Amino acid sequence: MTILINILLILLALIILKLILISVFFFEEIKAAQKKDPASRSFLEIVLLYQGLHALIAYRVAHFFYKARFYLIARFMSQLARFLTGIEIHPGARIGKRLFIDHGMGVVIGETAVIGDDVLIYQEVTLGGTGLEKGKRHPTIGSNVVIGAGAKVLGNITIGDNSYIGSNAVVIKDVPSNSTVVGVPGRITKQDGKKIDVSLDHAHVLDPIMQNLEELENRIKKLEDK
Repeated sequence: MTILINILLILLALIILKLILISVFFFEEIKAAQKKDPASRSFLEIVLLYQGLHALIAYRVAHFFYKARFYLIARFMSQLARFLTGIEIHPGARIGKRLFIDHGMGVVIGETAVIGDDVLIYQEVTLGGTGLEKGKRHPTIGSNVVIGAGAKVLGNITIGDNSYIGSNAVVIKDVPSNSTVVGVPGRITKQDGKKIDVSLDHAHVLDPIMQNLEELENRIKKLEDK
């Protein structure tokens, strides 16, 4: 009985140590989750229950082994994380600071993908490749980018800083900074040179088709007034 109690105490100590280490080394990511997820209730809730954070932790460890050329171990860890979280991040991807993957189920991030700082990704997003070519074949995502649920960003393209990729958009061409992309294939509209709305009001993103129609209406009105 004493041995069992000692084992349980050791396990409890290891769990507490793990929580402390996660809280220290992933403090910025946890704070980013608190800021970007209105459903978050506490620091501890995020550490224990957010699969996006757990997937990112597994990626950081797997990426270390990948850079050390222990490819099999790295891939094993990424596949284990995929099984546990539903999020697949290839250990060869390069990810910046404060990434937050909200909900996360079905997210796929390819081997040569590059992600900047302060990026927000929703469920079922794919940062994928096209064709069977070697080398850089996945997208580069700038900083402060939001990628809506179900969006597919494919190929060796660049998404500029401060851009918003709408839900279920399919993006296969470069996107300039401060842009919104919606539709299939993705259509680009400028956000008047401003950053995306930090309130993340997805129901009121700028629609490029409506903008074009409004411009045409204004031109017709000016012609009629002459």
